[in-house]
Amino acid sequence: MTPTRHKSKGASRRRRGARKSQRGVALVMVMGAIAILTVVLAEFQDETSAELAAATAQRDAVQAEYMARSAVNLSRLLIASEPTIRKAIAPLFMFLKRTPPQIPVWEFSDRLLGAFNDEESSKDFELAVGASAGEGKNLGMPGGHYELNIVDEDAKINVNLGASNDIAHIRLGKELMGLIMAPQYSPLFEQRDAKGQFHDRMAICQAIIDWADVDEQAFNCDMAAISAAQNAGVEDGWYQIMPYRRKNAPYDSLEELRQVRGVGEDFWATFVEPDATNPKKRILTVWGQGAVNINTANAQTILGVLCAGAPDAPVCLDASQASTFLMGVTMARGITMGAPLFGSTKDFVQAMTGKGMLGPMLASIGMKPVRFRSESEFVKSISTESKVFSIYAVGVKKGYRRETRVKVHAVVDFRHASPLTAPGLGGLAGAAGLAGAQQTQNNPAAAALAAGGAAAMAQQPSTGGDVVYFRVE
Repeated sequence: MTPTRHKSKGASRRRRGARKSQRGVALVMVMGAIAILTVVLAEFQDETSAELAAATAQRDAVQAEYMARSAVNLSRLLIASEPTIRKAIAPLFMFLKRTPPQIPVWEFSDRLLGAFNDEESSKDFELAVGASAGEGKNLGMPGGHYELNIVDEDAKINVNLGASNDIAHIRLGKELMGLIMAPQYSPLFEQRDAKGQFHDRMAICQAIIDWADVDEQAFNCDMAAISAAQNAGVEDGWYQIMPYRRKNAPYDSLEELRQVRGVGEDFWATFVEPDATNPKKRILTVWGQGAVNINTANAQTILGVLCAGAPDAPVCLDASQASTFLMGVTMARGITMGAPLFGSTKDFVQAMTGKGMLGPMLASIGMKPVRFRSESEFVKSISTESKVFSIYAVGVKKGYRRETRVKVHAVVDFRHASPLTAPGLGGLAGAAGLAGAQQTQNNPAAAALAAGGAAAMAQQPSTGGDVVYFRVE
């Protein structure tokens, strides 16, 4: 073999080796590129998934919020329609020579408004009214539903009476002492709080009123002297050990009560909010018109108001009598199935004194008649009609493996609400405006007059009441 052939074989082996080396390098580069692209793709997928999940959650939250807002607006319409419903049944009460009481339509909101909710609630609506929701247009709430709870704030004791005049102070002091003075609650006021302080009944009653009043004088909650606007000297310095002072202004929310002297967890669970999951059982409020609706208030609230007007009554001093009263009111409401027990405040007074329709029934179960200190003054502290309502609405949007819930709490005041009329008409004035629409097109003076009328109508109170508190959670 010649040297030339040896050289050519060596060169070919080197070329093959070089090509293998190049293929190896290329393979390494390809594998590296694939690894980098895999990391980039995984990163991109994670970011995209997170952004998609965030966008979906935001979308579901917006939809859930507006489901809750829809429930609030429907509730306002339902409450505004109550006077119209009351007029429809007025002839029935004329035969009984009685004034028709306010009908608590809000207690049946889940059925009456079911047509606007999901399919399951629509079935409840159909059973309640005997009509098919499927015959209507644009009803239902696909992809979600709302949960609604309407609470009558006039069925609670309003602690913001402490920010009003002297007469309101006296009324609130009586109601608070009537609520907490029962002997079965004595152990609650005989133990130290978390800071080692004692707070008796009068100290807590005084603190609740002094927090909201505008002066620096301590209110006297002594039931023997509470019939007059007397004070107990300068407000105490208890808040000097706290990082805040008295507000000396109305309560903005119920949670503000937690800052008041003596209002601890035990007091809260007993006299403010016995069941945090059911706001209808709440006893105190910071909204409301002041007078307590004895048709819608729970039995414990009624007992407190009753003892404010008759602190010496057996039902206020004897635990067994108090238990009998609570049982009697609960039983009577079960019989009426939600219908108002009292047509007027005088009916309530008669029942408590052993007269009327309910008085003999309470006497039959062992309750002793109540003797009021002043029936005329007591009647001023109660009512049979509510005007302020809390609407708790939860919008629920169903998603993939999860659901989004948004809660809306609105407080609506109907004291200045205008009567419910046909949309866009505004009563006779609106009808006249429609009749003269053609004339105003070619008459500038008439057009200006019509514009002034429209502006005046726009300034009229809202049919759906005034929203005095609104919170989204």
